[in-house]
Amino acid sequence: MKKVLIISYYWPPAGGIGVHRCLKFAKYLRESGWEPVIFTAENPEYPVIDEGNYKDVPNGISVIKSNIWEPYNFFKFFTGKKKEDRIHNVFLEEERHGLFHKIGIWIRGNIFIPDARKFWIRPSVKFLTEYLKKNPVDVLFTNGPPHSNHMIAYGLKKKTGIPWHADFQDPWTQVDYFPQLMLNPVSKRIHESMEQRIFRNADKVTICSDTWKHDLESIGAKDVGVIVWGYDEDDFKDIPGTVSEKFTLSHFGSLGPDRNAKTLWKALAMISKEDKNFSHDLEIELVGFIGHQILDEINSLGLSDNLKLSSHISRNETLTRMNRAQVLLLILNDMPNVKGRLPGKLFEYLASRRPVLVIGPEDSDASEIVLGVNAGHTCGFDDIDKTITTVKELYYKYKSGKLFFNQTDISLYSNKNLTKKLAGYLDQILLSRKM
Repeated sequence: MKKVLIISYYWPPAGGIGVHRCLKFAKYLRESGWEPVIFTAENPEYPVIDEGNYKDVPNGISVIKSNIWEPYNFFKFFTGKKKEDRIHNVFLEEERHGLFHKIGIWIRGNIFIPDARKFWIRPSVKFLTEYLKKNPVDVLFTNGPPHSNHMIAYGLKKKTGIPWHADFQDPWTQVDYFPQLMLNPVSKRIHESMEQRIFRNADKVTICSDTWKHDLESIGAKDVGVIVWGYDEDDFKDIPGTVSEKFTLSHFGSLGPDRNAKTLWKALAMISKEDKNFSHDLEIELVGFIGHQILDEINSLGLSDNLKLSSHISRNETLTRMNRAQVLLLILNDMPNVKGRLPGKLFEYLASRRPVLVIGPEDSDASEIVLGVNAGHTCGFDDIDKTITTVKELYYKYKSGKLFFNQTDISLYSNKNLTKKLAGYLDQILLSRKM
């Protein structure tokens, strides 16, 4: 069987959505004639731990690890965190940490290039070069961020000549938070130069949305393929189908300053004031890290009694609550590259078969997918009239017992089918090498 070395910082017991891209590929690659070999960190700093993800690791798979040194203790010192605290996305922390937080971000962008895992690159190239002499593989596969994964493969290809597939779940220099890194001109050029090395040296580049494909090609990437996030049918086999008795609008995942759906909160408050039954039935369920600006906004509008908050919960519980929600909220980043953002949870929302309410541009890739499978509605960031109308429509269907789940075929987005697409790209890489 052909072998692919998957270089991924995130691997079980990592929790959160990021681990699932490589994990689900690894789970199904054997069905397409590829044996995955995993290279990951021995002692990583994962923001979330979920032991339940081990169930998706294929039996008998080779998982090799090496030590990594990460500078998070420095960041914790600058931002006043305790040594045992876990670090989430630094751009979700907002302004409460003041000057020290900004210093930490400046160091992150200008010193730790391409990211905080940079010290893993050189030792990993050395380790894997020796490993591959005795354990050859046909293709290297990397996913980023962290883009240090890509730089490991870049170094390996230079030393071994093994072909390489570079996959992006988020862009690099075009990602929404890149301007917030406070880069000096030299650092910015280094980031851009590293990115260009990927484009020039990878045998195949893929990314997770059509818009971002064109964005990458606009800065030099060639013939970029698209592999969207997906859902795993196995994850939903034993999930209860009981729906909440409340009119529950549920969001899963982090909400920072760029995902503060002010118009939605305002619309819910306005409807609540005019309709006491709506106010009584409404439940706003937010699961994950929620920024203080969002909580302040919701509370200031008199919706605190309708708010249900949960910090990190297990993946199984997350999927259970998705299936339980009356409406699933997909709040996109109000940032320049928002049209191409396809959050991983979108496809699990579709698999949950509950109506989806997208808050973001109506011409975004996310909106097109939701509308394309008849799964819900989209309201613009500032379109208060449509937001009120849409919420009322959903509520009236809920009250009349007609807020049914979606039956449209979504198998195109299953992890099994998406992994077949990946395997096709890997096969093409080998075929092009033989020609």
